[in-house]
Order: sequence, then C-alpha cells, then structure tokens
Amino acid sequence: ADGFVAGVSQHYPDTIRPALQIIKTREGVRRVSGLYVIATKRDVFFFADTTVNIDPTAEDLAEIALLAAEVAREFNVEPRVAMLSFSNFGSNKHPFAEKMRRATELVQQRDPNLMVDGEMMADTAIAPELLEEYKFSKLKGAANVLIFPDLEAANVAYKLMMRIGGAEALGPILMGMAKPVHVLQRGAEVEEVINVAASAVVHAQTRAV
Repeated sequence: ADGFVAGVSQHYPDTIRPALQIIKTREGVRRVSGLYVIATKRDVFFFADTTVNIDPTAEDLAEIALLAAEVAREFNVEPRVAMLSFSNFGSNKHPFAEKMRRATELVQQRDPNLMVDGEMMADTAIAPELLEEYKFSKLKGAANVLIFPDLEAANVAYKLMMRIGGAEALGPILMGMAKPVHVLQRGAEVEEVINVAASAVVHAQTRAV
C-alpha cells in the first residue's frame, strides 16, 4: 500500500501506536505531529500540532513548523509561518513566550529561506495591518501556517474555526511518518474519510517524485 487511512472506529492512540511501531517515522524526524487544513471562504490555513504532541518543546515546535511548511507546499501554497503566542516579539518574558521565540530561531537556522517569524499573537499573524507595525518582521503578508504552542491551544482553535467560524477542515494529516499515514477522528463522516484519503494520495505521489 502507498498510504494508510484509519481511525473511524478506534481511539486516536490505538490507531497511531501500531503505525509508529510498524511504519515508523521518516528518517531525520524526531517525532510525528498532526495538522489540519482549515479552509474559510477567503483563505486556506494550516494549523499544527492539532492532534499529537501535548506539550511540545521548542525543538519539537521547530520540527512541526518545518513539516507543516512542507505540507503547505504539497498543496501548492507558499508557506508563511507564524509561531503563535500571547506575546508579540518579546513583549512578554514568560517562559511560554520564550519557548515560541526559541522555536522561531531554530526554524530560521534550519531553513533560512523559509518565511517564518514569532513569537506573535494570532491576530498579528493574520492581519497584515497589525504586522506592519513590526517593520523588522521577516513575515511579509498574512501568515497561512499557524504553529500553536501546545496541543490544547491548537485543538481548541481548529474546533472553534469549524463550529463558530464556519470553516471546513481537512485532516488530521499526520506529519513525519515514513509513508503517508492519516488517522481520522473517531466517528468521522464519509466526506471526511474521502478528503483525507485524497490527501494521502497527494502525499504519496509527492513523495514518489
């Protein structure tokens, strides 16, 4: 098989565990992570990590950001990455904000050509008029790849986008596996299964090139 889609009748950990044991992570990837493609009436965003890592370190977040940028490119979207926090570029010295700042530095070191910046608040990330106040920012234009500080924030955000914001969500897409593995939410609808299967096909074709 070129791809794997499962999880409709199982809890998430019960589906992802055997995939990690048998298929394993991609070479050079420390840990897997989850992403949702969030489509609004005007824009498409990539939210991570929405499903796997509860309290990622700065190193984990840097890897998540790089993998999410890869997914964006697979969807023919040029990634503009924002590392999200409750602080804008050092306005708060709390360790939570410092973690996102450090993660940003690590991403910039690993991929100097990637448009990424942080730490920044969510509204600053997606509103160009707010971002323009920070002339030094490497992020030009609204971000389309949003990296959240932990699983709690990311999971809450994407569910609110679906239920209140009226957005459509494609995923979850599991990033960092040796082959395309996508673990559905338990009880996923037929349309969700089809969308994720289509994503697995695109992923498999991209990796085969």
